[in-house]
Amino acid sequence: MVLLREGLSIAYYVRAPHEEIASAVWRAFERYRKAIEPRVFDAYLDVYTGDRPRFDAEGEAVLRARMLRPASGIAEVHELYHSATGICFKYEGRGTTAPNFHDAYPENTCCLEFRLPTEFLDERGPEWIRALAIDLGSELPWNSGHAGLSLEAHAWTQAITPRLQEVTRRHPGFDLVHRLNRLALYLGTKLRPPAWLTFLGPPVLNELGGAEGLRSRLHSPSTQVEALSPDRAVVSLGPVPEAGDLDAGDTLPAYRELARVLEPWLYAHKGDWGFFTEAEVRQWERRFL
Repeated sequence: MVLLREGLSIAYYVRAPHEEIASAVWRAFERYRKAIEPRVFDAYLDVYTGDRPRFDAEGEAVLRARMLRPASGIAEVHELYHSATGICFKYEGRGTTAPNFHDAYPENTCCLEFRLPTEFLDERGPEWIRALAIDLGSELPWNSGHAGLSLEAHAWTQAITPRLQEVTRRHPGFDLVHRLNRLALYLGTKLRPPAWLTFLGPPVLNELGGAEGLRSRLHSPSTQVEALSPDRAVVSLGPVPEAGDLDAGDTLPAYRELARVLEPWLYAHKGDWGFFTEAEVRQWERRFL
């Protein structure tokens, strides 16, 4: 059993209600399944019972029906139900008919994450990963997103917390996407910290003056800004994702430059997180500033 491993994460955040994007989310999941072949999923999380049924034809039909319900959609599908392997899909979405959709959680946001093992960087190359990340978001009216190195905590226990603290302190290029359900309640149109690929849409990109306005603020020779549509763009921080190493003086200056530009819109988590205190979370979220 592996509880923590390095990997790659592709995530999108969509302010549209679940019922408007459910079919597009399922199609993105199907493209992801096709892209990772011959790797396959073993089990999914039954959010009603906590069990991990097999993701066979019957399991797929059950999950698909639940995902396409208008009130909400929740999915968590793993290559191995008991271990982190780098292959995983998660989705949290709430529709307008969900209880307290407007009042209790006005910043409700649909969140989805696709994971890839780091071996894919060598086996398929960074350009393949970049193309896949753009494709997975192609049908979604996303407001923001990111793709890059990430730590996969299959189960956040106290035993792995020292290792998480060590890696996140020393290597700022590693993200940690955990408790997607909580993020979905509070993110709104705020942004998570920059990654190798940072996807920007409305309203933030519009406030920056579009792709051209954003490009004029970034001067690192390794940074590229590509318009994907009139109101959406992707910022690439170099040809490959980098972990950085603060102990060796590798501070990831291109990431820091982008973080300074995006600082007014960055999300700030409230409260503790896993076994991180609120102060530790805040320090980590602002690691590029």
